Amino acid sequence: MISALFRLAAAVLALAAAATPAAAEWYEASSEHFVIYADDKAADIKTFGENLERYHSAMVFVTGRKADTPSPSNRVVIYVVGGEKAMRSLSGEKKIAGFYIPRAGASRAFVQDIRNQQNGYPDFSTIILLHEYAHHFLLSSSRFAKPRWLDEGAAEFFAAATFENDGSMWVGRPAEHRGGELAFADPVHVRELFDPALYEEKKVKGYDAFYGKSWLLYHYLFFSEARRSQLNTYLVNLANGMDQKAAGEAAFGDFDKLERELKVYLRQTRMSALKLPPDKLSTGTITLRKLTVGEAAMMPLQIRSQRGVGWEEAAVLLTEVRAVAAKYPEDPGVLTALAEAEFDAGNDAEAIAAADAAIARDPSRANAYVQKGFALFRRASEAEGDARKPAYSAAIKPFVALNALENDHPLPLIYFYRAQQERGLAPNENARAALERAAILAPFDHGLQIQAGMMLLREGKIAFARSILAPVAANPHGGRAAVRAKQLIAAMADAPEGVSLELGTLPDMVEVPDMEAGADAD
Repeated sequence: MISALFRLAAAVLALAAAATPAAAEWYEASSEHFVIYADDKAADIKTFGENLERYHSAMVFVTGRKADTPSPSNRVVIYVVGGEKAMRSLSGEKKIAGFYIPRAGASRAFVQDIRNQQNGYPDFSTIILLHEYAHHFLLSSSRFAKPRWLDEGAAEFFAAATFENDGSMWVGRPAEHRGGELAFADPVHVRELFDPALYEEKKVKGYDAFYGKSWLLYHYLFFSEARRSQLNTYLVNLANGMDQKAAGEAAFGDFDKLERELKVYLRQTRMSALKLPPDKLSTGTITLRKLTVGEAAMMPLQIRSQRGVGWEEAAVLLTEVRAVAAKYPEDPGVLTALAEAEFDAGNDAEAIAAADAAIARDPSRANAYVQKGFALFRRASEAEGDARKPAYSAAIKPFVALNALENDHPLPLIYFYRAQQERGLAPNENARAALERAAILAPFDHGLQIQAGMMLLREGKIAFARSILAPVAANPHGGRAAVRAKQLIAAMADAPEGVSLELGTLPDMVEVPDMEAGADAD
């Protein structure tokens, strides 16, 4: 089985390196949970969108969970950026096939060219997208703080999917892209999956088989009649407060025996998978819109902006954005991109003017309201004395307008709270309720969860705060947010429900590098 996995993984990677088809025209494909921007054939983009919605509905069916339908701006926006060279240039990484950035009202995924694999194993860049969307879905549909092996194993389980021409779909196929890892990387014993401290102690500097072994364990437990109920017991143990090692020992017994079973399982020539018929899945409606000439010209620059830029890059990018805007001064999409580029470069007056021009031509441009609000808030933060109150009153207006446009857009809710907090006021009940709602709408935004968790602790809502912070603390890629979440959880260990927790004694924030979900393709 290992050798077969390795050969298939090599074939997948070879396909990813193959020449891509000639560029077509830019389209926007919009569906219930995704927005896709791609320079490709309309039919291929539509199929890609249908497959992603089918994948979402498959996760709903298999897990029995159903997250609320996101507001239009809180969907995952996917940019199809091109081949390996384009991805390396965008990401700054030598070996990367795609990545995902989770943000409230602005979650972005970046993938290589669309390669719809019907009746076959998906392209590697698509696997990364499916893997990261599995994280996004599982976090959005449950507050349970999953152990790392379970989180990654489940994402790998779902990402190894096949979309059939008849509308059916396979879930839980063997993770062929992990074949080489399981064969040649430094081994990871199942005991190390259940004991994070032991894993860190034995972890090597090189590449190990953590992700492959996590997939293998999850796949085995999912399909094993003898072991499936033990997985449920394990989850109950964790929910009841047992540590990971004790929860695993109580549920699964002898780890060495389980390790031997996994080795036998991996050597099988055939593995189980779950086939879902079309009537169990849904694609919804995929709406295609051909971008205007101006939007198409701006798209490569918009992708870089949405990726995130520092001050120096923002200044260089702005020159290019202004050149495109000069050619298409009446295009609201172009003007919205200009507003973002002006804000990123620190030009608040210009950002506000561009946003106003975009809104005047198309009042539905959500990002134009966001960029205007950002610029006004930055201005307000610099106001002094009596000028602060009117400055913040003006700053909140674009977000009020956006809230009327999209009631469940998280950013207006966040900035309603911030408008009071930044003025030095104690946020009122409505503002606190707004931040709570934003945290529920965007559980994947770790910074937002920290902000909401601290507010809840001050209100004495200890259990709610713990449920907000626990998934952040458990995230191995959480960076500074995970460190802060752990500090807050430790501070509330003995805190009584209903009593405000004083946070002034918390240690200073530990400086550790932030990490993006999916940046290493896990």
